[in-house]
Amino acid sequence: MRINRRVISLLVGSIIFQMNSPNSSHVITQKDIAKALGLTQATVSLALRDDSRIPVQRRIEIQAAAKKMGYRPNPTATTLAYFKQSSKVKPMQAALAWLNCWQNPGDLHRLQEFELYWQGARVTAEKFGYHLEEFIWNPAEPFHRLEKILTSRGIKGILLPPHNKQPDWGDFQWKNFSTVRFGRSVTIPCIHVVTADQVANMILAFESIRQLGYQRIALVAESVARNWHLFEAGYLMAQQKVDESNRLQIFRIDQSSVLQEKIMKDFVRWIKKEKPDAIITSIPETREMVKKAGYHVPEEILVAAMSVLDGHSSTGIYQNSGEIGRAAVLLLISMIHDNDCGVPELHREILIKGKWVDGSTLPPGRKQHRSTNTR
Repeated sequence: MRINRRVISLLVGSIIFQMNSPNSSHVITQKDIAKALGLTQATVSLALRDDSRIPVQRRIEIQAAAKKMGYRPNPTATTLAYFKQSSKVKPMQAALAWLNCWQNPGDLHRLQEFELYWQGARVTAEKFGYHLEEFIWNPAEPFHRLEKILTSRGIKGILLPPHNKQPDWGDFQWKNFSTVRFGRSVTIPCIHVVTADQVANMILAFESIRQLGYQRIALVAESVARNWHLFEAGYLMAQQKVDESNRLQIFRIDQSSVLQEKIMKDFVRWIKKEKPDAIITSIPETREMVKKAGYHVPEEILVAAMSVLDGHSSTGIYQNSGEIGRAAVLLLISMIHDNDCGVPELHREILIKGKWVDGSTLPPGRKQHRSTNTR
């Protein structure tokens, strides 16, 4: 039954008068609001947390009444309630879903960066009493069936790992779930993201290579059609610290066409024109391309990977992917507790910085060269 607004106004006004009287030191509680409105404290609590189990209009009315009465959440009580809830051993059905919609599902875990996402997320979920469960789904199958499975299992939280192809979600109802995605390969739904700080990592790679004594540092990147443009942003920013004569052109390539004859001809021409002594790359095949072009790696050209785990070079950036997985679960759990579901109007991005690794693919003597330069 809808709350009578006039009754609310009269009751709330009376209670405010009593509690604001000179002899009153009473702090407004949810119990007071419930008493004023003739509701249960549980209903008020759910409404103030914007829980979808309370009808929208009633939520608005309860929240308006609470504001008028001067209600303020007690941070100590909120923290205690969260601690009590999170410290309980949750049953196995308190699961979080990891959606694997790859055409070949095993390919997701074969990439070490993504496997560390999974491991970091799994360990963190278990720490807080959840079970991270992988749902392998054929992208050709209707996703509303997957939604029904998740709903029937009582699953409220979803992790979306990177995908090599954007899934067509159809009429999947994201509003029923709290969801976090890894990286930017999945652009729909546009939800909160936890990923590597590509700009900071590229600047770190560029500066680290300069400290090793290299002067002409180039970038081999994927085509602009992909979502890795922040690597380029970091590279262009880092270039501002070197002479214009050492600011080399970016070589862009579609990863599906690496090592093809035409691409190799363009690549050889680019190397001869730009004359790099070091290359930073997000494409694993770059090292092989440099060798195929007739150059010794790393003696003539150093190749540094933006992922030392999957980039076919042990010199480059370690992305701290386990921490990315941990941060994603922490965000997801907080969203579940806050009943933060659906596609947000504004999505948040949590960026995790990586660290530079010299690696075994660094030429002999370069480590000493850097230690001398940085004194």
